[in-house]
Amino acid sequence: MPFAFRNGALCANNVPLADIANAVGTPVYVYSWPDIRDAQQRLARALRDIDHGICYAVKANANLSVLARLAALGIGFDIVSGGELERVLRAGGDPAKVVFSGVGKSAAEIDFAIKCGVDAINVESASEMERVAARADLLGRSARIAIRVNPNVDPDTHPYIATGMTQSKFGVPPDQALALYRRAASAKALTVVGIACHIGSQIGRVAPFREALTALLALVDDIEAQGIRLQHIDLGGGFGVRYRDEQPLDVNALATALRREMAGRGLKLLLEPGRYLVAEAGVLLTRVEYLKPAPTPAHRSHAIVDAAMNDLLRPALYQAWHDVQPVARTNAVAQRWNIVGPVCESGDFLALDRELAVEEGALLAIRGVGAYGFAQSSNYNSRPRAAEVLVDEDGFAVARRRETPNDLLRLESIV
Repeated sequence: MPFAFRNGALCANNVPLADIANAVGTPVYVYSWPDIRDAQQRLARALRDIDHGICYAVKANANLSVLARLAALGIGFDIVSGGELERVLRAGGDPAKVVFSGVGKSAAEIDFAIKCGVDAINVESASEMERVAARADLLGRSARIAIRVNPNVDPDTHPYIATGMTQSKFGVPPDQALALYRRAASAKALTVVGIACHIGSQIGRVAPFREALTALLALVDDIEAQGIRLQHIDLGGGFGVRYRDEQPLDVNALATALRREMAGRGLKLLLEPGRYLVAEAGVLLTRVEYLKPAPTPAHRSHAIVDAAMNDLLRPALYQAWHDVQPVARTNAVAQRWNIVGPVCESGDFLALDRELAVEEGALLAIRGVGAYGFAQSSNYNSRPRAAEVLVDEDGFAVARRRETPNDLLRLESIV
């Protein structure tokens, strides 16, 4: 366990979280590198006898230190913007192991990806394919592409993160894919290398992945019957983790199912884990500023902390549940609290109706925020974003310093 009590203090590996908060201040994101590394190695072991590539989904946690350490392990990256590609390059990532997803790639982003020589641009519409071909022709290059197919598989997850259904903005319908592959194969500036999908996030069952892969393989048969040879199948990511009582995805069971389906195909399997590698490896440390007891027993008391919805958006956006733990033992009497922030919105909450023993000045650790925590943070209410800290076994370092008001204002002018 990367976060556990030792001698009465909650620690990240062997480092007391209170020491980090005292040195760096709060709010602060803390990531356990050993836990991220262990998750990557656990997935790699499950897939060891399958020809595969792991492309970490940068959008989950784009911290440069995290990316650099993942790149050093030899894995690739799944990106959804030109900015993410720049981050991967600065972190030492290999562009030849990058897949570029997303429905709205600009001409500038496409040019950047082609010039860098990414492994594949995952094309998500006929119009986008025309743009990629035109940009590649203008650059005198050949763009490597895969077509993202929407297999209409229900991932049984939150509607905001279900991406593989018919009504989704992502991908192309299966009945349009074959015609697009024929057009792509005839385009001089395009090199067809694969087929892709991504059905959603926080998926805890193997069945949706198996169903999606079956649908893709049926299309592969039709595509290759046209003389178009593919090199890889990109099945996306979305591997579920435990926040509360969810059933996390069994990656060994997943690998068994994928191995059976991929046998004899001669295709490389690409997977795009993001949350799976980093979610449980992160906590957000926040300090209780004020306790506001409820006026009557029918109302809920509020613990007002120095982190807010601009620091951690998931509870307000998805009604997501995150475990909250005091960093140190206390003699306070446990009661039920809403954990809320200072942002001027009634929706600014981090946790509701939690039984906690807290007092003013206490440190709280919000668990499971290594994915889509800092990555979705903002400067709403002109609040500087939190610092990020990376912890090894026995020490820690600041991976991103806390923003200052000057950082917020430096791009603005009074005109």
